[in-house]
Amino acid sequence: MATVMHGRRKGQQRDGKSLGPNVSGGMMLPDGTDLRQVTVLSKQDWERIECELNRKNIQDEMVRKIREDREEQKRKSKEIIKNWGNTIAGQRQRKLEARRIREEKEEEERKVIDLEEAKFQAQQRKEAIEKAKTQQYYQTDRVKAFHSALTLTEVLKEREAQVELKRLKEMAMIDQDKEYMKINQEMLDRSIQADQAKARLRIEAAKKTADFQTSQINEHLQTQDKIKVEDCKEGDELKKLAVQFQIEKERLESIRKDERKSLMKENMQQIHDVEKMKILQQRQDEEEDEECRVFAAAKRKMMKLRAQKEQDIHREKQAQLERIREKLAAQMKQKISDEEGRIKKATEETEQKRLQEERSKEEKLLKDIREQAQHRNKQLKEREEKLKKEKREELEMLEMRREADQIFRQNEFEKGIRRRHEADHLKNFHIDQYNERVNKEEEAKRAELALDKANVELIEKEEAQFQEYAKKVIDHCKEGGRNVYPLQKAAKEGAGGGLGPTFPGKGGIRPSYMVCDKSGVQMPHYQRDTTDETKLQVNGKNPSKNRLGFVW
Repeated sequence: MATVMHGRRKGQQRDGKSLGPNVSGGMMLPDGTDLRQVTVLSKQDWERIECELNRKNIQDEMVRKIREDREEQKRKSKEIIKNWGNTIAGQRQRKLEARRIREEKEEEERKVIDLEEAKFQAQQRKEAIEKAKTQQYYQTDRVKAFHSALTLTEVLKEREAQVELKRLKEMAMIDQDKEYMKINQEMLDRSIQADQAKARLRIEAAKKTADFQTSQINEHLQTQDKIKVEDCKEGDELKKLAVQFQIEKERLESIRKDERKSLMKENMQQIHDVEKMKILQQRQDEEEDEECRVFAAAKRKMMKLRAQKEQDIHREKQAQLERIREKLAAQMKQKISDEEGRIKKATEETEQKRLQEERSKEEKLLKDIREQAQHRNKQLKEREEKLKKEKREELEMLEMRREADQIFRQNEFEKGIRRRHEADHLKNFHIDQYNERVNKEEEAKRAELALDKANVELIEKEEAQFQEYAKKVIDHCKEGGRNVYPLQKAAKEGAGGGLGPTFPGKGGIRPSYMVCDKSGVQMPHYQRDTTDETKLQVNGKNPSKNRLGFVW
């Protein structure tokens, strides 16, 4: 396939006439391209061909630009009319804004109601927590033991009451029926009054609940009526908007029909233009075919001239061979006739040639000797220069090694400094770690002491709270004429429930001491005479072996 170049076609002048072939060897480029097979185009033709090849892309780009311009105009129109109040969208936006404001107001009202409900729930939770704390406090072992003592006190009181009742029964055996009737009547009157009071409270509560529910129902009905009225208004407005939307839609449809018609007209015009372009392209192709035919005719003419010239050259070569053949025949004849002279002449020429060869050998030998001397001198000079260069390179290498050693020593010195800094940093880090660990241990000890102190304070606070509660209960029982000995015994100081002495430094707890045998029972809180005898037998009369207060 012929190579296309930007310019005029090879073999044509500016006026379209054919140029002759170039001189021999000038028709080939260094890369093997034959200039006779290269087509050179003008700038105008090149641009025309590019335009024809990229016509679809150019048309697509034009269509894309037109579409983008239309989209940009639509976007600008929407940006202009989006804030207008006299449009359907503007009215819809105002209604949505009013609805949003109404919903926000309702949400604020609901938030106030929710806040009140949250406060009520918080109060209920607080009361439930207080009740749970009280119940949990009542479930502790010490309070349960105290309540058990209180139950025993009540049992004792009941027992005393039963004894007193038995005595009264014995004393009032005569008027027993009258007394029973009186008591039953009093109890009946009290129960009736209590039932009436409870009924009044239930009626009042039911009335309040009914009034509240009635008000809620009325409020809900009013709200629903209001919502229905607003929905009706909004429905009427939506109907109006729908009619306006239909009118606007029909108008837009007519505009779209006009646009489609104009677009169809433009497409028909474009198709007509394309047909014209095709006709022009066909004419240009015909012109180019005519030029190709002219070029082919010129090329055939050149080939004929080249063949004729080759035939002329062949004839000249044949005539030259005939002349050489005739000359050789004459020379052979002359050679046969002059053979003896030629032998003598050949002998003389051989001798002269031998002498000439000997002289040339001597000259060559002398030349070789001179060249060897020159080469030897040159080698000596090169060797000396090489030795000087090697010595110079060795000195440079020595200097480089000296500098490298200096740099290495400097680096080692800097490394040593860095190691010392790192060692100092590590030492400081270890010191900081040690101090931090010591501080943490001290902090842990302080926290433990603070925790112990807080536990002691808590135990003391609980003890004070229990003693206050026990004192109130005991005083109340005393006022009621009950036997408070079990309560006083259960309310003695010292938590823990043991029989040992209290620990003043540990919040006044009272621990339990277990025996060393397998029974695991608690040691008694009394001391017999056998204990003193055992101590005397084991320890003797040493005054340092006194009791430590573990028993009493």
